[in-house]
Amino acid sequence: MDMIVDREPDLSIVGSVATLTLCRPSQHNRIAPEDCAVIDGLLARAAATPELRVLVITGTGAKTFSSGYTLGAILDQLDKRFEDMLDRLERFPLPTVCAMNGSVYGGATDLALCCDLRIGVRGSRMLMPASRFGLHYYPGGLRRYVGTLGLAAAKKLFMTARAIADEEMLRIGFLSDLVEPAALQDTVDAYVQDLLACAPGVLSTIKADLMDTAYGTAIPEVLRAHYQESLASPELARRLAAMGAGKAAG
Repeated sequence: MDMIVDREPDLSIVGSVATLTLCRPSQHNRIAPEDCAVIDGLLARAAATPELRVLVITGTGAKTFSSGYTLGAILDQLDKRFEDMLDRLERFPLPTVCAMNGSVYGGATDLALCCDLRIGVRGSRMLMPASRFGLHYYPGGLRRYVGTLGLAAAKKLFMTARAIADEEMLRIGFLSDLVEPAALQDTVDAYVQDLLACAPGVLSTIKADLMDTAYGTAIPEVLRAHYQESLASPELARRLAAMGAGKAAG
C-alpha cells in the first residue's frame, strides 16, 4: 500500500461535480496559513468552470475531517486571510456539500458551517476550543454559529469548549445528515444527485436569498425580482411540461 504524503488541499473535477480535499491525514487535515490562498485559488478555479454544478469538500483518511487552523500559527498568523477565505466559501455561488469523514475541531467547524449541507459519520464529534485557548472568535464565525445553530447552542460550544457527539451535532443542526462511515460516499452522492436534479439558476439565487434573509441583508426588491424571473423563465415552463403539468389527472 502506498504511503499517503501530507500536502496542500487539492481539487478534482469529474463532470459537473468538483471535490476539494484536505490532504494532511497524519496531521488530522489541519489547515495551514498558506492553505488559505490555496483554497481561495481552488474555489476560483471551480467557480470559473462552466460545467460545474456542485462542490464537495472532504478530508483524507477515516478519523478526522479537519483539526482546524494550525495551532502553532494562531499567535502570529491567524489573520484576515482565514476569515476572508471562509467568507468566500460561504458565498460560493454553487451548492456546497461538506462530506465530513470524521471529527471536526476549531476553525474547521466554521469551514463546515460555510457549506450548504453537512453530512457526518457516526462516532465523530465536534469541538470549539477557542475560549480554552483564550481566543475571542472573529465576527464571521460567531455570525455563522449563531445564525445556523442558534444562540443557546453557540453559547454552549463557545463558552464551555466542551466536545459534543454525533447525535447532538445532528440535533442542533450542525449536521444535515448522520450516517454510518461506510455509507458516507453513497449518501453524499445521493445529495449531489438531488442538487443536480434542481434548476441550477434557481439554486444559485435561492441560496443567496436564503442567506441574505437569515442575516438580515436581504433586499425585498431583489427577492421579488428573482421570483418573477423564475416565473417567466423557459426553464420553469420546460420542467413543468416534462412533469405533465396541466394534463388531466388519470
